[in-house]
Amino acid sequence: MRSPAVRMFHRLEGLFCVYKPAGVHWKLLRDTIETNLLKGVNDTPAPPLTHEVRFLPNPNNQPKASGGLMLRPVSVPVLSKHPLVTGPEFQHLKVGVGHRLDASSSGVLVLAVGNGNKILNDLYGIRTTRDYTLEGEFGMATHDFTHTGRVVERSTYDHITQEKMESVLAMLEGANQKALRMYSSVDMNSQEAYELAVKGLLGPDGKSVPILTGLRCIRFQPPHFTLEVQCLNETQKYLRKVVHEIGLELRSTAACKGVRRTRDGFFTVQDALTRNHWSAADILQAVQKYRSKKNKKKSSRTLTDKAMLQTSEETLAVSQENKADKEETPTEVQCN
Repeated sequence: MRSPAVRMFHRLEGLFCVYKPAGVHWKLLRDTIETNLLKGVNDTPAPPLTHEVRFLPNPNNQPKASGGLMLRPVSVPVLSKHPLVTGPEFQHLKVGVGHRLDASSSGVLVLAVGNGNKILNDLYGIRTTRDYTLEGEFGMATHDFTHTGRVVERSTYDHITQEKMESVLAMLEGANQKALRMYSSVDMNSQEAYELAVKGLLGPDGKSVPILTGLRCIRFQPPHFTLEVQCLNETQKYLRKVVHEIGLELRSTAACKGVRRTRDGFFTVQDALTRNHWSAADILQAVQKYRSKKNKKKSSRTLTDKAMLQTSEETLAVSQENKADKEETPTEVQCN
């Protein structure tokens, strides 16, 4: 029979996501989550101790003159199974980290517990994009492309307009779309490529250079601007370099003030747990929510397949009836 701690651990196995604050290393975040989970699992009520029968001297009766003792059967707890003797039931939990964020970045970070790490490995193989918002500032260039780095150049930005900005973004997006088709192993003229593009799964197989599948400006207030980016195989350093290159294309300079991930696969900011909710109870609720969402997707996909199958069967039946009607219709023979 499994203990309550083991049952709770199995309920925790799965995927969930947290919101990583800027300035916090992902290893520190993972260790904090692991500590909270260990505390929550080991704090579950321990099962009642088993008892065993022992024969103990009867304190109410005096021993006989012959030296014999009066013994009585007594049920006593087995203290060797007590938590104070055995220690915590779980000493370590395996918490895996998905697509990582560097210390300066913030946003959605996917984590896995126990057997959820197998699902996390499958997540790496799915060709789904990740969404970011990039905060930029015109007028300066730094050695590491961040606004806190060592300034290497300053420039003017009064000539930059939103139309010029949109033109540069369209040029970059077109170049990346060409790279996407080049690194993809699917024939662009095939039906498979069309279906993958509709589902948003068209992308390179395995590792490739970082590719921006979408790029648009959602705020333009010089010298400040905000970009929304969809990308594959990216790093946060590469995204900061993109902001720098946009400044150069506009005959100016730009530095990145912030990188924030808003979506990783099917996990969004709305699903992410903030620091105040990194407890075992909140993580358990997030894992259960992920499982229910996954089951709903499977059921909806099954219903869609059944509907398509039923439609095709009805179409086939109608075509067969029409064919049978044509065969039963007598042909008129004209006699001369």
